[in-house]
Amino acid sequence: MNRFEGHGSGEATIRYLDADFQVVSPGTHVRCAVTGDIIPLDELKYWSVARQEPYVDVQASVTADRNAGVLPNQ
Repeated sequence: MNRFEGHGSGEATIRYLDADFQVVSPGTHVRCAVTGDIIPLDELKYWSVARQEPYVDVQASVTADRNAGVLPNQ
């Protein structure tokens, strides 16, 4: 399925891959795993394949890595 296929208007269910993502259940957006902010699918750039979660920006991604023990706390 194409990542923007379907006409869902709510939150999408996504499978996060190494360099792309796959829409499992159609929708227009996902929610950042750290902040809870809505991320339109056409603006989704940051995610974790290992944790299968999206992030609104690079800072949220770094916070998630620190919380998971991947990066040391400063």
